[in-house]
Amino acid sequence: MVRGSIGKLLTRQLSLAGRWQQQQLRRLNIHEYQGAELMGKYGINVPKGVAVSSVEEVKQAIKNVFPSEKEVVVKSQILAGGRGLGHFISGLKGGVHIVKTEEAAELAGKMLGQVLVTKQTGPQGKIVNKVYLCEKLSLVNEMYFAITLDRSSAGPLIIACRKGGTSIEDLAEKFPDMIVKVPIDVFKGITAEDASKVVDGLAPKVADRNASVEQVKKLYELFCKCDCTLLEINPIAETSDNQLVAADAKLNFDDNAAFRQKEIFPLRDSSQEDPREVAASKADLNYIGLDGEIGCMVNGAGLAMATMDIIKLHGGTPANFLDVGGNASEGQVVEAFKILTADDKVKAILVNIFGGIMKCDVIASGIVNAAKQISLKVPVVVRLEGTNVDQGKRILKESGLKLITAEDLDDAAEKAVKNAAT
Repeated sequence: MVRGSIGKLLTRQLSLAGRWQQQQLRRLNIHEYQGAELMGKYGINVPKGVAVSSVEEVKQAIKNVFPSEKEVVVKSQILAGGRGLGHFISGLKGGVHIVKTEEAAELAGKMLGQVLVTKQTGPQGKIVNKVYLCEKLSLVNEMYFAITLDRSSAGPLIIACRKGGTSIEDLAEKFPDMIVKVPIDVFKGITAEDASKVVDGLAPKVADRNASVEQVKKLYELFCKCDCTLLEINPIAETSDNQLVAADAKLNFDDNAAFRQKEIFPLRDSSQEDPREVAASKADLNYIGLDGEIGCMVNGAGLAMATMDIIKLHGGTPANFLDVGGNASEGQVVEAFKILTADDKVKAILVNIFGGIMKCDVIASGIVNAAKQISLKVPVVVRLEGTNVDQGKRILKESGLKLITAEDLDDAAEKAVKNAAT
């Protein structure tokens, strides 16, 4: 990978949660406190901490967990980055604070149940249901560490930087030489040489080198055994007592591993996700919520992308990506329409089906049944082509529904944009 593209590489690989929910979760994302607890189980050094969901729990935690501490760190828990520089809609600045222990309950009360807005949440923000109380560490050096999956090396890639606690994307753009990347052979696993290269990239100042190498190995073990797609620690830090500590924790997990990660996947917090995507996931639909005005229902990811492109070409904006797949049932089509029509921003719906495995008559029946179950208040443009297209068109015609038919994709997009504007 050439140096000029490292910024783009890191933006793509390291900020998987940073597009403020404009991508469907293909990986489980868990809270910082959950990640820290999991790391602790693998022997990774983490700060002492406890998650709480009420002011009374804060008071009990201070009494039982931090009886001799003078200060604690209070961290709002949302599934988005940039919390420290964020702001609450209520007016409180910052989602992470260091306070005296006697002030922790009052501060937590101002965070719990409130909406925190960060650069990654979008203007709508995310609600804080828990705060994480952590011991205040005496840090002497902050670094960056991550393990992600790399297409070019077809395996895990460990990324280390001797500077951390700030935006890794900015560092990668300004100081690319600081970024050390160590690809790991999935068949051999991490070697002592690999771990040493990572530690060299971190360049610890006071932490024991051998102990740091062991910490890197344990982090890789967690990444593999827990089916992670991302393990990011920013910062991984050195303390005044010469320990290497994961002062932050961000972990994502491969959804395809849900069947064997029985303890991890129940940690999912659907309250932090786009409710449209949660509903789509339950219906086994490939859905990504966007911010446009034209709802799309298409079969096939490529055709769905082309449909979104041609909507933009005609001056419109897609409200979503929705691929019903090649084997969608009539019931799934009905659920898809429910999700599309539940979006207040949607002013028109474009159905674009090229029937191969997916049959046009199944889609048509789904549209008719959806119209019977829900009130279609927006224009629906339908373009059908392929398997059983004549049966599908007949079902739509005999239904009596006021649908707008289109002969091809260009015609369909033009009609959808025109009707959305009226």
